[in-house]
Amino acid sequence: MSTRATDSNYEYVTARVRSRRANLFDEEDYQQLVRMEPSGIARFMEESQYEEEMNALGSRHSGVDLVEHALARNLAKDFEDLLRWASGPLYDDIARYLRKFDAWNIKTILRGIYADTGRESVENDLVRTGEFDEDRRDRLLEADSIEGVVEGLSDTVFGPPLESALDEYESTGTLVPLENAIDRAYYEELLAVRPGESNARRLYVKFLEAEIDFRNARNALRLARSGADTDPATYFIDGGRLFDESDLAGIADNPDELAARLADSRYGDELDAALDALDDAESLTGFERALDAALAEYAHQLANWYPLSVCPVFAYVLAKEREVDNVRAIARGRAAGLDPETIEEDLVLR
Repeated sequence: MSTRATDSNYEYVTARVRSRRANLFDEEDYQQLVRMEPSGIARFMEESQYEEEMNALGSRHSGVDLVEHALARNLAKDFEDLLRWASGPLYDDIARYLRKFDAWNIKTILRGIYADTGRESVENDLVRTGEFDEDRRDRLLEADSIEGVVEGLSDTVFGPPLESALDEYESTGTLVPLENAIDRAYYEELLAVRPGESNARRLYVKFLEAEIDFRNARNALRLARSGADTDPATYFIDGGRLFDESDLAGIADNPDELAARLADSRYGDELDAALDALDDAESLTGFERALDAALAEYAHQLANWYPLSVCPVFAYVLAKEREVDNVRAIARGRAAGLDPETIEEDLVLR
């Protein structure tokens, strides 16, 4: 991936990102959305930052389908704009970070095959940004088996780790080994680039360390509740600061220990509300939602502490993802007849 210019243009890109972030939906917007029918949600979006996509797609789709297609198109456009604005090492850092959507798309396709979900439903959940082009995504969608997807990725950074994880997938019957192999490949690739001790590099690594810490916590909890007889340390992702391999088994069996570790860590000072939610969570979904909120809060703090760095850009990517996830959950929930209070429980509002 080539660098487009010699110097990073942090001031320009972070100013554009601040402007975009100011347009994201806030808690008051979500309180309105959860009380609307899908047609009302569509009208609300037509008067927001999604206006262009809603108008372009309105003749082909309606209701929830229109909302979902507009969300996906706007998300991809937003992240392509980040690349269009950036230059120098900042461009390279953003491009590598956006490979997370290649990882997301692989997981989505694997889950679709695992659950025997129809292609159209899987395709609607893909995010069309990252390094993979449409041809690659189409070939992966056409695969009719888990092994076929893995084979289709053999020439990428995800191929060898997935190949190695196939035996464990077959023995456990869960996607956890494959999904963790994807995460490991993604973060190892990110942390392997741009060696050195510049301030830009330190902030880049600081942000990624936080993501890895929260990913390890999520993996430990998810694995413990999957019922698989597997050591959580097997799925440890190297590169974080809060946990080592030996920690994960205890955390998986004791969510209270996880909350305590986070509270005593470098994340604790700014995460009181998110950690209270983690402490109060009673289900795996509740724990994961609270972890997402805590990571989003920490990312927001990094963006405030280091305003002319990659941190505001990465924090915006997380915030935009949360908005798209929230609106999609609201639209689907309302279409399924769920009441507003039930839907609100599934939203990450930070």
